Amino acid sequence: MRYKEPLTAIGRRLRRSCGAPLLLLLCAVAHTANAAGDTLAGDIGASLREEGLSGAVWSEVRDDGAVSTGAAGLANAASKAAMRADNKVQVGSLAKVGVALGVLRLVTENKLALDTPLAQVLPELKLGNAWNGSDPVRIRHLLDHTSGLDNVHFWQAFSSKAAADTPLAEAFHGSGKLLRVRDRPGSRYVYSNMGYGILGMVIEKVTGQPYERYLDAQVLGPLGMQDSTFAFVTQTGARADARLAMGHFEHGVTHAAIPMYLRPAGQLTTTAQDMARLAQLLMGDGSARGKPFITPALMRMLSHPSGTEASQAGLDAGHGLALATRDRHNVVGVCHPGTSAGFRAMLCIYPEQKSAFFIGFNTDAEDADYERFNRLLMRDLELPLRPPAAHGLPAPTVENFQGVYVPAPSPMASMAWLDAVFGFVRVKWDGDSLFLIPFQGEPKELEPVGGFLFRASDRSAPSHVLLQTDGRHVLSDGLHSYERVSMLRMLVLWGSLALGVAGLLYVLVVGLWRAAGRKLHRKDHLFAPLLSLLALLLPLPLFYFQSFMRLGDVTFASVLAAIVTGALPLAIAFGLARCWRMRGTGTVEKLDAIPLLAALQLLLVLAWWGLLPLRMWQL
Repeated sequence: MRYKEPLTAIGRRLRRSCGAPLLLLLCAVAHTANAAGDTLAGDIGASLREEGLSGAVWSEVRDDGAVSTGAAGLANAASKAAMRADNKVQVGSLAKVGVALGVLRLVTENKLALDTPLAQVLPELKLGNAWNGSDPVRIRHLLDHTSGLDNVHFWQAFSSKAAADTPLAEAFHGSGKLLRVRDRPGSRYVYSNMGYGILGMVIEKVTGQPYERYLDAQVLGPLGMQDSTFAFVTQTGARADARLAMGHFEHGVTHAAIPMYLRPAGQLTTTAQDMARLAQLLMGDGSARGKPFITPALMRMLSHPSGTEASQAGLDAGHGLALATRDRHNVVGVCHPGTSAGFRAMLCIYPEQKSAFFIGFNTDAEDADYERFNRLLMRDLELPLRPPAAHGLPAPTVENFQGVYVPAPSPMASMAWLDAVFGFVRVKWDGDSLFLIPFQGEPKELEPVGGFLFRASDRSAPSHVLLQTDGRHVLSDGLHSYERVSMLRMLVLWGSLALGVAGLLYVLVVGLWRAAGRKLHRKDHLFAPLLSLLALLLPLPLFYFQSFMRLGDVTFASVLAAIVTGALPLAIAFGLARCWRMRGTGTVEKLDAIPLLAALQLLLVLAWWGLLPLRMWQL
């Protein structure tokens, strides 16, 4: 809802000094503003119902400094309590913006430097960095997600073992293997929740106090964000806050907040009004309520990438020290999304227009179209549209970049095989446009805007760049990098997958057919493989009745999953050995041996990539 009390007070003063005509004009303006606010609330409310979301709170900052807040839907689907504009929500990864500001505050006070090597602050953390001699991981690399560290592991994100005060170092036990640097620090953006968990440890080491206490006092306090905290808050129990909306998943299933290991990367409870205050700081010169807070030079680095391969190749899109460029609907801003269990959020800043919006949802639904809400808020702010970048002459060697590209590095190291097999992109040049053809998703046409820079049809600024580094062909949009790989490698991966799946299907179908005909006996080559394959179903009901927030814990379900997935290649090998021992006795053995061998090679490939046995507490 928009603020009405200040307008009423001004109206009384104007009536005394200027008379009724001016008051009538002011009332008309106020009525128009309220009508616009009501329209926005109605549109958001209708969209919430259509998307199956429980509720939302939002705030807007306009170019004249006016702030408005609003709410729609339910704060708790179970109790049917309505969402209010002053309800608190959890904003997940938006906490990273606060952590970044806390680090930059320390830099401003000369207690830390952006180029300080991490090893100087936290020598106890053992990073596996092959480039450590020339390119150590520095504080700036953790801030802008270019450290090369992995994103997150299952046990760090989905665990019921973490407590509200668990030492941050507990998220990095066995750090030598866990903290492997997968690319040259500073060269490529790879989103890393672990990196921000480490920044929380940096703050604690430099300040000598829990990072939550420091950020609450030295970041939220100066900004006047009195209704926000980095400390753990939930909806039930001793740490309950009655103003905190309940989190939800699909179909209105409620979920109360629980502690996490990497809490600096995703723990912040706030209000729409407080997020407007944060937005005002991010659009300013670094002063907070009239006092110096962060130096202007650091403020200019919040959203501008620097030092990465893509930025050096001329691409402006990417991530700065706290925010990422976001080009949508012919409007370019800088934003940061957030997701936590039961919540989603988005903060977008438009510095040129001195405008911003925040919206927080108390539902985390995979299939919901959250982008439609961003469109509504952008429309309400009446942001000017930006004309698309003009067509430019492409480099004459663009055609040399055609081929198959895979994520490099993979967003999660444990999922690298899946990303290579299913996350690849074909790059094709037809002489006029560059086409990106992913295995999953819709093809994208890119228009050349000069040299190796290209613009996607749904973007207004250059969105992609082609580059070469160390002899490797790279495609980047500033937030994702892909490297070209040989077609032979991809054919081997695809062939391995196809043969393996065919072999497993043979074991399942033929084995069941023999069992149905009572022809499957214990000495049959497919007996052990079929039983092992069917055993994969055993953990499923246990996982179904187990909270998904325990996926990374050692539970009966996860241990059973590790056992049955580890037993499968052994059973396949056992069946294959039986075929070998009985070779020459008939054609059945030969027929069974081929699919068993095909299945075994796939299982060995998965084991090589670390996916078998499936130990979810180590993924």
